[in-house]
Amino acid sequence: MKIIASDYDGTLNHGGIDDNKRTAIKKWRDSGNVFAIVSGRGMEDALNILKKDNLEIDYFVATNGAVILNSEGEKISDIRCDGNIAKPLIKLLFECGCPRGCVLTDFPCMIYADKSKCKEKGEYTLENAPSISYFNQISTALPDYKTAEKVTAIIKENFGEYVNPMQNGTCIDIVRSDMDKAKGIYLLLDILNAKYEDVIAVGDNINDTAMIKEFRSYAMDNGVDFIKELADSTTESVTELIYDELK
Repeated sequence: MKIIASDYDGTLNHGGIDDNKRTAIKKWRDSGNVFAIVSGRGMEDALNILKKDNLEIDYFVATNGAVILNSEGEKISDIRCDGNIAKPLIKLLFECGCPRGCVLTDFPCMIYADKSKCKEKGEYTLENAPSISYFNQISTALPDYKTAEKVTAIIKENFGEYVNPMQNGTCIDIVRSDMDKAKGIYLLLDILNAKYEDVIAVGDNINDTAMIKEFRSYAMDNGVDFIKELADSTTESVTELIYDELK
């Protein structure tokens, strides 16, 4: 048994999800292998993706490893951050120029710096946000890559004892300090009783760094240079990767 651990945005979903990709994934799974998506997307996004793209996979490792869903969309792993640091962390994000913080917790929670942006249920400012008992991930976005890089470093400096901020282009995903995509894959290996050498990771951006470094890996041809330099191989698409690995 082999396990493909594929990033979603820019990797599996590079140029869309078509029948060629669905057929390739089916052949991979029919051969006794496992296909898992490993993404920074949250649980709600993960469930919507599987439905929208009509994808049949084995696991969705969401929120950069902190949440794992099985093929039925059921949560089978749940790594949480202490909710007491959520609001101080978001306050720092606002001080750094981030317009909002998306808190992935047990209720919809988008916190804005500007009160006028709060127009729907589940949208708050720091002043009126409800108590947050835990979060799996907090995500935010900046106007450009360099600013996101700078803010990532500031988060590490101030909250690195508690969280691991990972830059993904102009976005930042913040999970527990001991979590990243590689750690999420190790949790999946424990669930499957599988081995390190069974994993083939594929990604395209900086938040894929941990899994690209840790396992035998492919980088997407369209990926950032840093990831392509780290990976063992490059590929044009997940479809191409699957058929190469099935040979």
